[in-house]
Amino acid sequence: MRGRRRVAALTALALAAGLTACAPAMPESVIPGTKVVVGWTGSLTSTNAAASPTSGNTDIAALTRARFGDVIDGDFVADESFGTVTILEEEPFTVRYDLAEPAWSDSIPLDAADLLLGWAGAAGYFLPDKASVPDVPIPVADEFARSIDVTYAQPVSDWQSFVTVPVPAHVLGEHALGIDDPMEAKQAILTAIRTGDDSALEKMRTAWNEGFEIGEGAVASELLLSSGPFVLAADGADADGAVALVPNSEFRGAVTPQVARIELTPPGEDPLAAVGEQVDAVQVRPVAANRDAIRELERKDFTVQTTNDGTLWSMLLRPNGVFSDVRARTSFMHSAPARDLMDAGAGVWTTAYAPSTSMTAIPNSRAYDIVNEDSGFAQTLGATDADPVAERAAAGLPSGTRVCVLYDRGSEFARGAFSALRTAAGEAGWRVADCGSDDLQAALEKRDWDAVIMRVPIPQSPADIAAQWSTGGAASITGQTDPARDELIAQLAQTTDVYEAREIHAQIEATIVRAAVALPIAANPVVTITDRNLSGVSVRGGATAPLMSDAAQWAVVP
Repeated sequence: MRGRRRVAALTALALAAGLTACAPAMPESVIPGTKVVVGWTGSLTSTNAAASPTSGNTDIAALTRARFGDVIDGDFVADESFGTVTILEEEPFTVRYDLAEPAWSDSIPLDAADLLLGWAGAAGYFLPDKASVPDVPIPVADEFARSIDVTYAQPVSDWQSFVTVPVPAHVLGEHALGIDDPMEAKQAILTAIRTGDDSALEKMRTAWNEGFEIGEGAVASELLLSSGPFVLAADGADADGAVALVPNSEFRGAVTPQVARIELTPPGEDPLAAVGEQVDAVQVRPVAANRDAIRELERKDFTVQTTNDGTLWSMLLRPNGVFSDVRARTSFMHSAPARDLMDAGAGVWTTAYAPSTSMTAIPNSRAYDIVNEDSGFAQTLGATDADPVAERAAAGLPSGTRVCVLYDRGSEFARGAFSALRTAAGEAGWRVADCGSDDLQAALEKRDWDAVIMRVPIPQSPADIAAQWSTGGAASITGQTDPARDELIAQLAQTTDVYEAREIHAQIEATIVRAAVALPIAANPVVTITDRNLSGVSVRGGATAPLMSDAAQWAVVP
């Protein structure tokens, strides 16, 4: 790194002496002495991201946990250096999760006990309020082959990613059951799950949820174990939230690290000014105030990448009151095209936003292409030859009909989009009332608005779609119900063929389009800036570890 760069102070992040004293040589790919400093807004609170899936914990898990693969833009991408996932039987639906030869950073192999423990976590054994063992078939574990065969009650669409290994079974066995010997601890975990030992499972539940938390002071070395390309090199995060990682010498993945140390540190009050000085990489949200600074960095050959943060700007309508009639909802959407709202909200950052026609698919993904083509959006809500004035009149609503539009007053995009909506809808005979709020969530819950301009998560799974769009869904904004949609969502959850799933996905989107309760506008962008000295940074879209997922590919350029 350049001499002028200040090394971030990590006073509480001393290397764990017990781990480093006997640590074997680093992978040959590592360039000694190289370091990357990342401006990081997260914090490490637990090394079990399955129990505590905060953004900071999932960032660390992306660096320290190997897995069968990742879901990228809605599609599963396998990593066979970790193992393979294979359907053994269609009926009953049975899947084999078969490990290659991964190991934890203390040299203890990952095996069937780790898989079975990960399965139990995913199956709901360790939910904090769980009172009994779930009524599910227990997987068949092959300890010699290091695999488990899971039989599901019905086919599941996420069968490839259902089983993960969030924590070491031998560590949980030690903490929960008091067994020091790693292999004996693994056996105890296997036995407890196989036999449904309530007493042991209750102790395991406590250890799963609380035993991997990171508090103040020194952290037990076993909580820092890794199966991924990097291992936590510290006793915990310092008072400022900084974290340090070094290559995992036991990692046997297809891509091993090149950088000798990664430091995650708070970016400071001016993250852009820190790039190239205190930090090598930082992510920021694009706003008018930082456009010139980012453009100047780009002109100086800093790498600037724009991706989505996993949320979608949209306008959602409540299907009651003024919008009880689908014709009224359609008219209102026709009066203010999504592109106009996006341009007004984005301002100087218009090119950073990816327009969308789907509430349920990630823009530019493979599923999105099918959904966009088959949902009917272009012919209905996106129609350019519509007559919103006539449509409003046909719905029995006179000129000057009031519409209460909620939005977040603190959001630059929302304010701009609302202004454009009020102007355009006014020209079509609607009287748009400013119902903006400084507390969007509280205002949403009052349910006294007619429409809202807001960001919503782009669903990543059938369960996410169900939460947002099924009858009574926990994350439903509009509250609109559709029995036919409910059936399609249930069907999608049991569809294992990716191509058939895309067709059903499009049918679900079509029901939302026909209901005219949601107008997708654009995916919300995040901008990643990296120093000239850093190469190999590939940023993923979405909310899950977008910057950290491919850190093993990073390299410091001389």
